[in-house]
Amino acid sequence: MSSAGTTAAAQAAVPEAQPPRRRMYSYVDIVTAVFVAVLLISNVASSKMLLLGPFTFDGGTILFPISYIFGDVLTEVYGYRRSRRVIWTGFACTGLMAVVLALVGVLPPAPGWEHQAAYMAILGITPRIVAASLIAYFAGEFANSYVLARLKILTSGRWLWTRTIASTVVGEGLDTVLFVWIAFWRLVPDSLLYSVAISNYVFKVGLETIATPVTYAVVGWLKRAEKEDYYDYGTDFNPFRVRYLEDNRG
Repeated sequence: MSSAGTTAAAQAAVPEAQPPRRRMYSYVDIVTAVFVAVLLISNVASSKMLLLGPFTFDGGTILFPISYIFGDVLTEVYGYRRSRRVIWTGFACTGLMAVVLALVGVLPPAPGWEHQAAYMAILGITPRIVAASLIAYFAGEFANSYVLARLKILTSGRWLWTRTIASTVVGEGLDTVLFVWIAFWRLVPDSLLYSVAISNYVFKVGLETIATPVTYAVVGWLKRAEKEDYYDYGTDFNPFRVRYLEDNRG
């Protein structure tokens, strides 16, 4: 056999390089769906202001802290990169909801439908509220995920409660301050502004602190079910570096 034939045969015998197998998860899609649902429901519920004991806050605050619990679960189990993709998914869905509600609000109502004023009072949203919601969400969720991922490395995966509470203190702090001041500054008295901000922050952090045993249970179950406990060594924490076609490991 000629040398050319031998070389060709050897090349044919070497299998072509295969792309790495994608890491498949069983429950990340469910966690993502619930996370996004919590965001959307919270934004709609925020149209009503509540008085609950000593606290004054918008109705979305009752549910919104759960999004931070899910953010903790995503980062703790699947890593920052997976959490980053989910955060951007929530951002896009919230923006889409805002656009659709605003468009429906400005379109003329059908003859005989007499609830335009009620619609605008509940679902009518202003560009300022939308901007406040999206900016606060973006800063708060990414801060929460970043702090938890970094603390997981620093603590070598121990003391989960320190990570969930510390990340919430930072993330919810940014979220609350940005949303309240962007949405309501100069529109409501300063006394109400401070009252809403403090009530929101204390309630959110307190709720996640109380829910720590639930977070422990969910995280532990998911780690066993998914056989995953991701550590973000070498992760690029740039919040804008996201690729939806990358493998399922994030």
